[in-house]
Amino acid sequence: MLETSARLLRLLSLLQARPEWTGPELAERMGVTTRTVRRDVDKLRGLDYPVEVDFGPGGGYRLGAGAALPPLLLDDDEAVAVAVTLRTAAGTGVAGTGETALAALVKLERILPARLRHRIAAMPVAIVAPRVAASVDPAVLAAVGGACRDRRVLEIDYTDRDGTPTRRRLEPIHLVAWGRRWYLVAWDRDREDWRTLRVDRMTPRLAPDGLPTGPRFTPREIPGGDPAAFVAGRVADVRPFRCVVRVAAPAEQVRATIWTDQVRVEALGTQECRVTLSADDARSAALILTGLDADFVVESPETERSGARPSDQRALIEEFRRVAARFTRATAQPTAPPTSQPIP
Repeated sequence: MLETSARLLRLLSLLQARPEWTGPELAERMGVTTRTVRRDVDKLRGLDYPVEVDFGPGGGYRLGAGAALPPLLLDDDEAVAVAVTLRTAAGTGVAGTGETALAALVKLERILPARLRHRIAAMPVAIVAPRVAASVDPAVLAAVGGACRDRRVLEIDYTDRDGTPTRRRLEPIHLVAWGRRWYLVAWDRDREDWRTLRVDRMTPRLAPDGLPTGPRFTPREIPGGDPAAFVAGRVADVRPFRCVVRVAAPAEQVRATIWTDQVRVEALGTQECRVTLSADDARSAALILTGLDADFVVESPETERSGARPSDQRALIEEFRRVAARFTRATAQPTAPPTSQPIP
């Protein structure tokens, strides 16, 4: 009986590790026959675990959604990763997760072995509250992530940057947290092209159980292979104000110093680079650039590099002049008060 129970736990762990397994794959991993796999699957079903079977071409076993959450079986590294993630959940930009993440962390730490608690405590994790209100619905994020995991076509209602509503049929590939926002990298079936979409602007069309219902698809390779780099290249110019400056510092130094994700840095040699910055307005851009701790020059408004408008360049110059005048006034020597003279 002990051997059978241990085997069932092993089977449950494997079903949680991947979206789908074939019978021969499970049999090989567990060191049993495919007939034993089928019997063990029937036993899990008898315990109310929602194990689904797809008998079509390329189908197999998968763990579906049930009425209750089955126990999660984590190895040491997975348990540490989950605990650290829960500790930092308050800064992810997902609405309403702070207290929930803390409650989940308390439950997890109660059952962690001492060796793992020591590993987690040794990791210095600081949480800084985001400067803007969280805007991503956790249910939407979970649904989109599930569609990425299960490789199912996702149909969504989406609001474009200009407020235009559209309907999209997507092959969702990867979620990326960039700056204070979540983005989905997906292949748009109607437009036949790659798209980067903000998760807070989408409303997935889901079944009553909250899961996507689209057909399965074979995932495509993201251009360049790196989802984060792909998103970085797509979202660097999404804010209305754009400007270009030439900085007297190495490109690597500027990339490490500048704190916004709305920027592109082009090396112009070993000691100089060009920065193309997107911001909400001239004041925001000036605040970011003054933190570079390096000399820089606003390029000519007539240059119009990388979409920077002459009006934006001039507005940036005027903002720097305004700030410089204010700093000059702040450092001016105050007038000495008159010295009192004794009355004769």
